[in-house]
Amino acid sequence: MTTEYTGGGDPARSIALLWRGTERPAPRTGLTVDRIVDTAIALADTDGLAALSMRKLAERLGVGVMSLYTYVPSKAELIDVMLDTVLGRMERPEPVDAEWRTRLEQIARENLTTYQRHPWMLEVAVQRPPMGPHLIAKYDYELRALADLGLTEVEMDSVLTLLLGYVAGAARGAVEADLVRRRTGMTDEQWWEVQAPLLAEVLDPDRYPVASAVGSAAGEANQGAYEPTRAFEFGLQRVLDGIEVFVRRTP
Repeated sequence: MTTEYTGGGDPARSIALLWRGTERPAPRTGLTVDRIVDTAIALADTDGLAALSMRKLAERLGVGVMSLYTYVPSKAELIDVMLDTVLGRMERPEPVDAEWRTRLEQIARENLTTYQRHPWMLEVAVQRPPMGPHLIAKYDYELRALADLGLTEVEMDSVLTLLLGYVAGAARGAVEADLVRRRTGMTDEQWWEVQAPLLAEVLDPDRYPVASAVGSAAGEANQGAYEPTRAFEFGLQRVLDGIEVFVRRTP
């Protein structure tokens, strides 16, 4: 699914855009970096990242494409700022006497919600993340959930990476499930109602006893082959269980 990479533009220009100050709109066009980025996010939310181009963005803004390059040198820098902007809009409630596991659950669910609101984020590889103010604020906020567990700095980073990596994978499944429903016009329940009796006619349970038993039970519980919410919640608790074992073993 990945189509773009962060950190692919000019580093100096990206940093300047990410840490820009307050802007004044251009007198004739009303353009600002904020307006360009907000429009790009809306376009990507609707049509996907592959559909985003500087030309299409200029058309949406009602300006010539060359006008955009005055503010954003290329799509690569634009994606960096788009991602940082979205991260700045995430909810970050300060916990009141919440233990670490509850705080990590909240972090996981908020990240999942962000992916669902902006599915194009799953199309961006972030091995070289945009070092913007919102990404760093998010990192600082999420690390604080682990600050009192006696972990080393590297261990804190590794635990957070594990959690967020799980969420990204689960979000991909949830987004793809939603895409299938929209493109086929059929819910998972409707699909299963058609598939289950047809499968029963051809599947020999004696030949595939475990698959038959487990598949039948799971299909009935999920009303389909896959249920994103159930899968996310089950996986999240198992990831947190593993982190808890690690924390308890840490001297």
